Amino acid sequence: MRYISTRGQAPVLNFEQAMLTGLARDGGLYLPETIPQMDDIAALESLPYEQAALRVIRPFLGDSFTEAELVQALDAAYRGFGHAARAPLRQLAPGHHLLELFHGPTLAFKDFAMQLIGQLFQIALQRSGQRITIVGATSGDTGSAAIEAFRGLPNVDVFILFPHGRVSEVQRRQMTTPADANVHALAMDGHFDDCQARLKDLFNDHDFRDRVGLAGVNSINWARVLAQVVYYFTAAVSLGAPHRAVDFSVPTGNFGDVLAGLVAKRMGLPVGQLVVATNQNDILHRALTTGDYRVGQVEPSISPSMDIQVSSNFERALFWAYDGDAGAIRQLMADLKTGGFSISQGALQALREDFVSGRLSEDETLEAIRRFRDETGEILCPHSAIGAAVATRHLRPGVPMVTLATAHPAKFPDAVERAIGIRPALPPHMAGLFDLPERQTRIENDAAALKSLILERRTA
Repeated sequence: MRYISTRGQAPVLNFEQAMLTGLARDGGLYLPETIPQMDDIAALESLPYEQAALRVIRPFLGDSFTEAELVQALDAAYRGFGHAARAPLRQLAPGHHLLELFHGPTLAFKDFAMQLIGQLFQIALQRSGQRITIVGATSGDTGSAAIEAFRGLPNVDVFILFPHGRVSEVQRRQMTTPADANVHALAMDGHFDDCQARLKDLFNDHDFRDRVGLAGVNSINWARVLAQVVYYFTAAVSLGAPHRAVDFSVPTGNFGDVLAGLVAKRMGLPVGQLVVATNQNDILHRALTTGDYRVGQVEPSISPSMDIQVSSNFERALFWAYDGDAGAIRQLMADLKTGGFSISQGALQALREDFVSGRLSEDETLEAIRRFRDETGEILCPHSAIGAAVATRHLRPGVPMVTLATAHPAKFPDAVERAIGIRPALPPHMAGLFDLPERQTRIENDAAALKSLILERRTA
């Protein structure tokens, strides 16, 4: 299995190399040269989640990891999840289902990928004896999931950038309360796109990158996307695939989770519509409806994990929509630096064959939380409520719709309480979160300052 960059000017790598590399050296994103096909999708029915994951993921690994190593990693990754099904389905209404992705250790869908990546990194680093520096940018959930996966590991330093004052208190405390010496939570001035831009600055400084052994765990990392493909298969098979199509609605900011659905479709899963659900920071909705990908001002919201204007994984979707034309992608990404670009008619048509979209305002999000609580008894986090509300606009007779519930409502208690007057409680294993001391560093939005801090604090 060979991995190539969306921009066509980086070395071709195997899976392990692409995983450890993260962002390609030409600034692009790695993806597989070809997408393997799933031969017997129906055979996934009733399998434990780990066994289904083994069948979905194994073809992408080539000879990077043995089957025994992958089995070991999957078992360790999901053993601590709080539900036997790992990603259970609940019915919201006739034909509309909720896929609960918040039963992992940090109560968000990011745990599905990050827990597995942590295990695979460990296996790879134990073999090589290498030491790495993980730097991640987060709008809230990736950071805590990465810290949980890599905290305390002897050959890893973890630096997580989050936008100061723009994550929920629970999200912040999940990043700032771990006491492990290898964990560093950095509150950066600005918004998530600033954090992501500084992350890319580090990767594009090849001397610094090589000096500290930089590795990335944002959704720029192909392994992150791959791990998320699995629950599309398990959910769809539970609802009758491959003998019927299934639609999915995905609340998304950085486009990684919905891209995983496109990968599942390219593997042969009969995915009908992939509904891109956005909040008021609706660049993806605007791009899919008008063909114009134009960066605007990031507006803080009650769904902070979606407060993004530069959606990194959209580059992978564009690469496929442009039939693998790396030159075209390089030009689009160059244009993005000056504000945005127009998608060609052919590429836009290709995107619309896979994606539809919708947006919710702040008031509409609060109303959606209230409505689903009144009609179904389900308390949804603001992101999941956006996904469910946009899904209702795209329901099709005879085609099941699955909304991805991306986080536990207790991660966003202020928004939920504002909507329904109920403050959701944290699960018992996190009940003491507000009693723990916090440890964080405030840092300016500056790549040089970030490099200096990493060099000062990393373990040599």
